[in-house]
Amino acid sequence: MAEKDVYLTAEGLERLENELDDLKSVKRKEIAERIKQALAFGDISENSEYDQAKNEQAKLEERIIKLENILRNAKLIDEDEISTEVVSVGSRVEVLDIEYDETMEYVIVGSAEADPYNGKISNESPVGSALLGGKTGDIVDVQVPDGIIKYKIISITR
Repeated sequence: MAEKDVYLTAEGLERLENELDDLKSVKRKEIAERIKQALAFGDISENSEYDQAKNEQAKLEERIIKLENILRNAKLIDEDEISTEVVSVGSRVEVLDIEYDETMEYVIVGSAEADPYNGKISNESPVGSALLGGKTGDIVDVQVPDGIIKYKIISITR
């Protein structure tokens, strides 16, 4: 099964590359040292330090594999190619929530960079996917668990 493309900004790509480098060069060594110290205590059958270090090692390796897959399938978003006419991945979109008369600003990013608390929403999220392809002035319907939210696209920038 083919992996799907993961859209990343230059900032997001750098952040993930730095995290992967840190996990491989620093965290792996730290956990290996903890395992070595736990083994020095002797019997590992009842050694909670050893069990905890091995669990952390498994989580670390899982995260490394995930990051490597993301980076292998990364498609860099070229900021110069982001349209200001149509919402696309990389767009900064100001929208008006019609029901509550509130404006919000979102940056549409790939799922690996999504950070809703900082206004970065995934192109695969309900809001992100509804906005994709929209133009300034369009009203889009977003299906959410509570029903439908209507947003009016106020502006699209890079």
